[in-house]
Amino acid sequence: MSPIEELAFARVLLDSVKHGSSGATLRMYSPAPTVAFGARDRFLPGFPSAVEAARDHGFTPALRSLGGRAAAYHRGSLVIDHIEPSDAFIKDTTARFTGFGQDYVEVLRGIGVDARLGEIPGEYCPGEHSVNVAGRIKAIGTAQRVVSGAWLFSSSVIVEDPDPIRAVLTDVEAALGIEWDPATGGSISEVHPEITTDAVAEAFASYYSSADPHTPGEPTADELAALPEKTGTHVL
Repeated sequence: MSPIEELAFARVLLDSVKHGSSGATLRMYSPAPTVAFGARDRFLPGFPSAVEAARDHGFTPALRSLGGRAAAYHRGSLVIDHIEPSDAFIKDTTARFTGFGQDYVEVLRGIGVDARLGEIPGEYCPGEHSVNVAGRIKAIGTAQRVVSGAWLFSSSVIVEDPDPIRAVLTDVEAALGIEWDPATGGSISEVHPEITTDAVAEAFASYYSSADPHTPGEPTADELAALPEKTGTHVL
């Protein structure tokens, strides 16, 4: 799938869970280079220039339906989409951020990463439930979308190859007029060079192996049919 379709497919899976066609679902994948802009970014004067800056760096610009500001990820990253049915609408959202953040810290610590929960000064797409490495580098950004009947919690884990992430964010944030500290925009490997994307993926797969969510197989005919409509909402 293209970067746009990957974002859209998360929405398709959310609808499947919402309508009862699927149960709790967990999807993990290594994404193509993408800058996912938040809805608020569109209203900044420099937004068109930021979109072009992403393209200039070889990152596909996309509009995400989740909260937050511009975030970048690539093949040295891992995206985790966790989708659950729910009969509560707009409830427990803060607790979900905290719970997932604490779980992610424990998973990373289990493979030797100095992972900590909390925003670090000057980070991009700031959030109090970010996961950082050694208080220096933002490693995991999280966002969620809640609809009637289900929720989607999406996380991007930046593991390897920090230079493209820092470079694209530097130009994107400059275009948007957002101040940040480029030192926060690296990867886990800057502090722990022995840690690979495969190792992180294996750690999360092991963690979730005894949990309820199932890993989706090939998209169904209905899901593929729903994909084009969802894709259009993410195109820039």
